[in-house]
Amino acid sequence: MPVAQKAELIDFTSALLAAAGYTPHEAAQTADLLVWANLRGADSHGVLRVPRYVEMIETGVVRPGQQPKAVREFGATCVFDYGKAPGAVAMQHAAGKAGELAQALGVGWCGARAISHAGAIGYFTAHLARRGLIGIVMTASRPLMSYFGAKGEALSTNPLSIAVPRPDGADPIVLDMSTAAVALGKIMAAKDAGNPIPLGWAIDANGAETSDPHAVAAILPMAGPKGSGLSLMIEILSSVLVGNAVIAPFLGGEAKGGFNGLALAIDPAAFGDAAAFLSAVEDLAAAIHKLDPVAGADGVRLPGERGFETERQRLANGIPLANGTAKNLKEAAMRLGLAVPAFLI
Repeated sequence: MPVAQKAELIDFTSALLAAAGYTPHEAAQTADLLVWANLRGADSHGVLRVPRYVEMIETGVVRPGQQPKAVREFGATCVFDYGKAPGAVAMQHAAGKAGELAQALGVGWCGARAISHAGAIGYFTAHLARRGLIGIVMTASRPLMSYFGAKGEALSTNPLSIAVPRPDGADPIVLDMSTAAVALGKIMAAKDAGNPIPLGWAIDANGAETSDPHAVAAILPMAGPKGSGLSLMIEILSSVLVGNAVIAPFLGGEAKGGFNGLALAIDPAAFGDAAAFLSAVEDLAAAIHKLDPVAGADGVRLPGERGFETERQRLANGIPLANGTAKNLKEAAMRLGLAVPAFLI
């Protein structure tokens, strides 16, 4: 299994995306997001996505070089249209606008219309938390997941991330979850690795649960009606609210794709003493850490904590790449006329 260092993987990923048509800034921002996911062990949202991102440029799903256009700005809210810009760039801009509003007004909400796939959205909330803000990010896209009690694809695996700052530069608490039983990227990773998937992740064309990642016709919602209900609400908040509905047109027979998102930032100081808030968060974190672990567990962790532990390990030892992912990256490099780096040979 090939192993890459952070800097060389970012450089190679950026070069691939630039060769495919991304601007230098878009390529660098997207590469940073993808490798951040790999560092944290979220390989399903890492560089294995690069060939698909290249394909999305070629098919017009992603349009490099777009500039954000303000659609509406009102009080602590704003809406921007990104013209199908790379999702990493669009959501970083939206999170930045939300952060600016929060620092000025206590809270900021930025609707992100017409973006593209935004990857591991904990990247954006973690950045807000590092600035001392509570970050909330959601994204919505075309159907990939079944609606509870119905056949076929009806909703997306719409993710939700919430990050909360901690005092003294400690790693923030970062929840980053899909509304599906599993993120699509994990099924992609299983394909790349040649592994089966657990039952309960997805169904085949007949509506039966399958362990074959190649037979997946729809992903199952997390926790049944809870997952599909939460996904529906994210579609309303991220898409319908900003005038760019995705699901209803699709289910009505229009083969409409597209992605939308929202970034919400909250300044704890708007609610009282920010230092007291951070201290109370730390008290809560300590109480969770002191819980007795179940047999076989190596401790009780906060949301996102395992990812930070993995990041430290991979920064020291390198980032492992599945053989299938390495093969796809080599093929993409050769097709785009780039040299294959030593870590892939």
